Amino acid sequence: MTASTSVTTSTSQPVRTRFAPSPTGYLHLGGARTALFSWAYARHFGGTFILRVEDTDLERSTPEAVEAIIEGMQWLGLTHDEGPFFQMQRMDRYREVVAQMLIDGSVYYCYSSPEEVEAMREKMRAAGEKPRYDGTWRPEPGKTLPAIPSDRTPVVRFKNPLEGEVSWDDVVKGTITIANREMDDLVIARPDGTPTYNFCVVVDDWDMKITHVIRGDDHVNNTPRQINILKALGATLPLYGHVPMILGADGEKLSKRHGAVSVMDYPAQGYLPEAMLNYLARLGWSHGNEEVFSIEQFCAWFDLDHLSKSPAQFNAEKLAWVNNHYIKLADNERLAGLVQPLMEKEGADFTDGEGVTKAPDLAKVIGLMKERANTTHEIAAAAMLFYRLPTPDAALLDQHFHAEAVAATVKPAFADFAERCKTVEWNKAALAPMIKEVLTAHSLKMPQIAMPLRLMLTGQLQTPAIDMVLELFGREVVLNRLQKYL
Repeated sequence: MTASTSVTTSTSQPVRTRFAPSPTGYLHLGGARTALFSWAYARHFGGTFILRVEDTDLERSTPEAVEAIIEGMQWLGLTHDEGPFFQMQRMDRYREVVAQMLIDGSVYYCYSSPEEVEAMREKMRAAGEKPRYDGTWRPEPGKTLPAIPSDRTPVVRFKNPLEGEVSWDDVVKGTITIANREMDDLVIARPDGTPTYNFCVVVDDWDMKITHVIRGDDHVNNTPRQINILKALGATLPLYGHVPMILGADGEKLSKRHGAVSVMDYPAQGYLPEAMLNYLARLGWSHGNEEVFSIEQFCAWFDLDHLSKSPAQFNAEKLAWVNNHYIKLADNERLAGLVQPLMEKEGADFTDGEGVTKAPDLAKVIGLMKERANTTHEIAAAAMLFYRLPTPDAALLDQHFHAEAVAATVKPAFADFAERCKTVEWNKAALAPMIKEVLTAHSLKMPQIAMPLRLMLTGQLQTPAIDMVLELFGREVVLNRLQKYL
């Protein structure tokens, strides 16, 4: 394999994609976007999406991280067709492939100690060369290898081609070419026999018949190594696409200081999964000028030709805007299930509404409140006025109701209003004209009634339309609260 290697793949195979996270932490936004692109591509072609957990980093991999990744995938609705597969459960398979490659001569035992390898690299650095393993134990025709140390367990290294280059048509970045001389002989198995990351990935992609590898561009340097190993195995090569990273608003790599970066931070902050999917889809992919679309539309439209070559920039304000769009579309009963626990933590009373009637139907309240809300937390905060006793500011109540300048006209109007409340049909269609009749009868303007009424009912000067507020509170609660001031 000394000649140049240009990678192409057959498009006639059934599409098989994979998401292969390392369980060393939460599912971050970049990983979620990679999963989304891989999942959508499989869905677009009626293919198979595989979840594979790369858990060979025993020191950093944890069951909690595995659970967090799967939880994030489930929240987003990115269901896998096969898996999850765990690399630690495939050790026998990796060792079987290593053994066959030793027989084939494409890998070899290396007895150089870590200190000796570092000394090689330091010598090359001093000479202005790229630091690398110097091939001491690489078998070549006519070469005499050193005596095998009796006290040392070897690693296994892959015989990377010494000549030529690896070239592949990356579906995102275009043609990428790496000279083989830029790569040294990769360790594929440690002294204890544990295979290394790049080798496990190759065997997994081979065994699972992966046709398209969509991943972050931090893996670009791994790709030529993996291609060379796949070629040595005689495996069919997948098509590769390396997606640029997601940056923060400041142009730096997205990190904790930019706010929430774990996917599961977002439901906790009041975001809907369909909003997150829509937003992630637009981070590095486009379909004309479409900004808002369903996941079904996304799967129908998604292709690899419109993935961006440039890093995407995360914008919290844009995500909030998208979330507002989906909140407005969401079923009110569904939103109520998300909002009620938040309100209960703040002391909301959903029981009997002060002992005079049932509390307002939360789904109906949400229907009134959700138009301007960017998150379910904002809905919960706005809806609280219907589920707690009001505590009007005394100075505001004096200003709008008790003060001598207004009391002479406003209080009689309120008495009239309260009397009419006893018999009027209790819905917005009847309440709105009733209020106008009171205003006309007492020569008042809407704020002169609406402001003190809002204070008495909610403790706030700002609420939705007063007729809707009245309808939701119900006749009994309204009369009960008014009688305290009349």
